[in-house]
Amino acid sequence: MSVLVLVLAVSAACCLGFGFVLQQDAAQRAPLGDFLSPRLLLDLLRVPRWLCGTALMVAGMVLGAVALGGGEITLVEPLLATNLLFALALSRVRTRQPLGRQGWAGLALLAGGVCAFIVAGEPRGGSAVTDPVRHWLLIGAMLGLALLLTACAGRLRLTWGPTLLALAAGLVYGVQDALTRVSGRRLFAGGPAELLTGWQPYAVVVLGVTGLILVQSAFETAPLRRSLPALTATQPLAGIACGVGFLGDRLRTDAGALAWEAGGLAAVVTGVLLLGLHPAMPQGTGESGRVRALQRR
Repeated sequence: MSVLVLVLAVSAACCLGFGFVLQQDAAQRAPLGDFLSPRLLLDLLRVPRWLCGTALMVAGMVLGAVALGGGEITLVEPLLATNLLFALALSRVRTRQPLGRQGWAGLALLAGGVCAFIVAGEPRGGSAVTDPVRHWLLIGAMLGLALLLTACAGRLRLTWGPTLLALAAGLVYGVQDALTRVSGRRLFAGGPAELLTGWQPYAVVVLGVTGLILVQSAFETAPLRRSLPALTATQPLAGIACGVGFLGDRLRTDAGALAWEAGGLAAVVTGVLLLGLHPAMPQGTGESGRVRALQRR
């Protein structure tokens, strides 16, 4: 495992975690009529705190892309999931809420799960799958599920909507990370000309904007604890599926390794949920008033 990739991935997670907290703080004050609309981004562009959070998120994505260029997606994605630790750290400073048993347990499970998965799986690169059908089946399944979740979120805006949007965004970002890895390979192999003649970099941009709208809509309608855990848990799972499915990433497959890998991922998801539901996570201001406004619509 490259130390540089490790540093880049953790730095990306730090920027993402801080950025999400600042974005949600601004997005919760956005007009409710902008739900799932590009207008939401236009309104938020006038909010300095959201711009600061977005700058941090973009920095995190750039650092993550560089890490993906030098390491396997099955290695980088679990490290990016630690963004929730940094989000909780910033939220804890703002709320002065102690970690307590729940916080420490979530931290131990998330960090331990990431370590267990990486040590047991020993992620390494391999030859990318050349069968286009396999690419499109996996990408289509994930984006189709994201579309279904988004449609359901529109009907369940007051209850499960934010969580469903975050799940959809996690799937979108997982596919985006995989295509970022493909774009990096094309750039390394043939330079800018090779990169710009492929469809992947343009898909990365479209998926990035789509994911941003989904995430900000989730942030707009509910506290961070109802969206960020689902986003943080889903993105690495989707990225790992793409890495193994068509990018050629390899993991150890003996019985003992598979058991530790599955246990590590389960620990990551459990830790994410515990940290996301921690009292230090922002609960939003004026949420009840926003809910009543939605109910009158």
